[in-house]
Amino acid sequence: MNTTIMHGSRVLRTMTTDLAEAYRGGSTVERGCYQLAAVLVLSGLVHLGVLMVTGGPWTGPLSWRKPATFGLSFGLTLATLTWVLSFVPMRGVTRSRLLAVFGAACAVEVAGITVQAWRRVPSHFTPPADATAVDAVAAVAAASGAVAIVGVITAATVKTLRHHEEVPPSMRLALRVGFLSLMVALAIGVLMMARGAVLTRVQGDVAQAFAFSAALKPGHAATMHGVLVLPALAWLLRYAERPERFRTNAVRLATAGYGAFATTIVLDPLLNSALPSALAVAGTLTLTAAAALTVHAIATPPTHPG
Repeated sequence: MNTTIMHGSRVLRTMTTDLAEAYRGGSTVERGCYQLAAVLVLSGLVHLGVLMVTGGPWTGPLSWRKPATFGLSFGLTLATLTWVLSFVPMRGVTRSRLLAVFGAACAVEVAGITVQAWRRVPSHFTPPADATAVDAVAAVAAASGAVAIVGVITAATVKTLRHHEEVPPSMRLALRVGFLSLMVALAIGVLMMARGAVLTRVQGDVAQAFAFSAALKPGHAATMHGVLVLPALAWLLRYAERPERFRTNAVRLATAGYGAFATTIVLDPLLNSALPSALAVAGTLTLTAAAALTVHAIATPPTHPG
């Protein structure tokens, strides 16, 4: 037992040191992105506090939930992208440019949502007849930020799909599936905005626009954070004194679980049966099993033949 505790403490200290070094050893842009991510997360937490204090509705176009979730989600995504791109071989100047554009776009998106929330007007799907000059500026800024985000994620995905011999197979698989999952999230987000804009501007049906968007939000959220979950698992497996084949199989197991769960959530609005729920549970259990296997492998001291 003492040997296991001592081993676990050493591994934990090593992880902490490596994470701190990843920040200190990063470029100026990378450190700036981490700092901006912290600000966005703080903004999300502040607005979550506003929601709790005011007791306003959790749903609806004027809910304080929007600046809260956007701040938390964009902050986490910016920190995630900054971290995982450090595992993708590319020129330093290319990485810095991608992150600078992505960070600026995240800031613009969250700022636009936040300003509209404090103005107590909808941040999306405003009828043209009711839109003010500020609403028009916010809409253009949001659209520009969305285009930049799609461009950066697409470019990063293309780079992860290339074969990099220096990247271990386990991390290579995690990065590829994670970024492809993020691309699905972007596609859902674009569909939400495009269809919502048509319903609002062409048909004048704001309620239907928000209803359509709400139906797709779970799938958008479920696919967005695979780019963190899977690479994080692959990174943790680096501290398990196991062969690369073991690590790759563990990532494959996690990929299967995450894929089943996310696919179920995405397709749920289209399916009317008990199968999606069962598949989601199976995916969650599989992902949990992969996480438990990883923790056990890390915590177990290596055995050496005597």
